[in-house]
Amino acid sequence: MKQKDLTGKVVCITGGSAGLGEQIAYQAAKAGAVVIVCARRLHEIERVKNNCQILSNQAAFAYELDVAEPMQIKAVVETIKNEVGTIDILVNNAGFGHFENAVDFDMDLAEKMFRVNVLGLMYMCQLVALEMLDQKTGHIINIASQAGKMATQKSAIYSATKFAVLGYSNALRLELKPAGIHVTTVNPGPISTNFFEIADQSGDYLSKVDMIVLNPEKVAEKIVRIMGTSKRELNLPKLMEAASKMYQLFPHIGDFLASSLFNKK
Repeated sequence: MKQKDLTGKVVCITGGSAGLGEQIAYQAAKAGAVVIVCARRLHEIERVKNNCQILSNQAAFAYELDVAEPMQIKAVVETIKNEVGTIDILVNNAGFGHFENAVDFDMDLAEKMFRVNVLGLMYMCQLVALEMLDQKTGHIINIASQAGKMATQKSAIYSATKFAVLGYSNALRLELKPAGIHVTTVNPGPISTNFFEIADQSGDYLSKVDMIVLNPEKVAEKIVRIMGTSKRELNLPKLMEAASKMYQLFPHIGDFLASSLFNKK
């Protein structure tokens, strides 16, 4: 699939202050996009914005946003429309995880995880899609996870949020397709980012699954390469994608793989 020309395209990324979101911003800027980064930590997104301006040699923008707050989402989307213009490509990257057995899980934390990972994403999609419908073009990229395809121990809540993202995105894709708007889900395995500083209390999960850990810059390159295309899903790494297909086709074997090979939390 040939990469589309992103020159001058407005690319908005939530959770853009660090990790994968930061790298997506840089790769989009290198491709000539007008980059908008949104996150809670204003000083961090200002840094990312400044770096994007250097890479793209044009304006970039930063907006403080907590996607757990619907009124903030509405206000920021309206501000972007007035100050920058219609978003051409939305990357819903904001999210967090926490690994713990379901019976021990703090349900206040579970509720917050759904508000950030699922509802915040839905609010962003709805508000931005309404503007895209007026333009009859656009691309929404939702960062889901291989955890949304194959759940493992201690990831019940996190996996549930990503299963929800996949289901929502699949239906949204069908609804928006007639208007020329694309919806893509990105399903990565573990990425070497600060995500695991919160999610993994043991501190050694990434070292245990070293063979499947992804480089955030390389993942970002692949995501930017599909911007503006009709690609349905981007699944990484190949080993986990094969395992998730096995999980669907042969459930008992899938349970074995999920509880052994990929159970390192």
